[in-house]
Amino acid sequence: MNSSNSSCPACWASSPPVIVPYLGCLLALGLPLNGAALWVLCRRLRVWTETRVYMANLALADLCLLCTLPFFLHSLQELGDTAFCRLSQGVYLANRYMSIGLTAAIALDRYVAVRHPLRARGLRSPRQALAVCLGLWALVAGSLLARGLLASHRGGFCFSSGAPGPSPTVAFSLVGFYPPLAVLAFCSLGVVAGLVRRPPGDPAQARASCRAARMVLAHLAVFLVCFLPLHAVLTACLALGTLPCGIRCALAATAKLSDANCCLDAVSYYYMASDFRQAARPTPHRPSPQPTRDTLSVTVA
Repeated sequence: MNSSNSSCPACWASSPPVIVPYLGCLLALGLPLNGAALWVLCRRLRVWTETRVYMANLALADLCLLCTLPFFLHSLQELGDTAFCRLSQGVYLANRYMSIGLTAAIALDRYVAVRHPLRARGLRSPRQALAVCLGLWALVAGSLLARGLLASHRGGFCFSSGAPGPSPTVAFSLVGFYPPLAVLAFCSLGVVAGLVRRPPGDPAQARASCRAARMVLAHLAVFLVCFLPLHAVLTACLALGTLPCGIRCALAATAKLSDANCCLDAVSYYYMASDFRQAARPTPHRPSPQPTRDTLSVTVA
């Protein structure tokens, strides 16, 4: 899907003067940020919580995706559909959709903590978060194996492999995006409603709740900006049943836009955790159910 056709002019989004500096910036920012986040999560924090499990897996997925970007640059030389290139493409796609799935899982975990604090006692635990993460890894790996086998019969699976029309494996990408998007949107709006409707209490906590609500909406907007254009183009590909030159160029541009989410995830780790910890404190004017451990110490990343 990331290929060009010999009859199409070179796309600006894949030209070295554009793509090399852009990916260089992503690597320069994303590798140290996600590496540091993963080190802090795995080595510096004492207790494994639900949030910590999700965050560590998300940082790992973003880090793995970033590590495949140099191989994308290498594939621009059109060296063919080699086994190494197929592996790099598989890791790239797996971690893109793992990141999307984990973002939806974090949003659902946060929604349960905010809107159903009593039920959260039984629904949230580090072990359950780990089970969700392992399930997502297995699901994504299985889907990538299936789409790799299908794509191998239609011009290859590598970054630069070409096909005359959209691959039927596009459906895997759409299924990997639209359901998580629905979960993320519903849970994010539910969390914002829960924070905004809290009874007036301590002014500091009220400000923290409003700030947390704004950042939830900001994160939802960032997710849409990074991932929705790519999947809108993929939807158009499936609907049209062909890959005209304009669609090919749009795919190249929106795919690289989606990679920026790796850096934005890492930036949001600290800010969202601190805001939600402060917003989680119960108001002093009425009894409030005791939140579960790490109830609102959930990042939006």
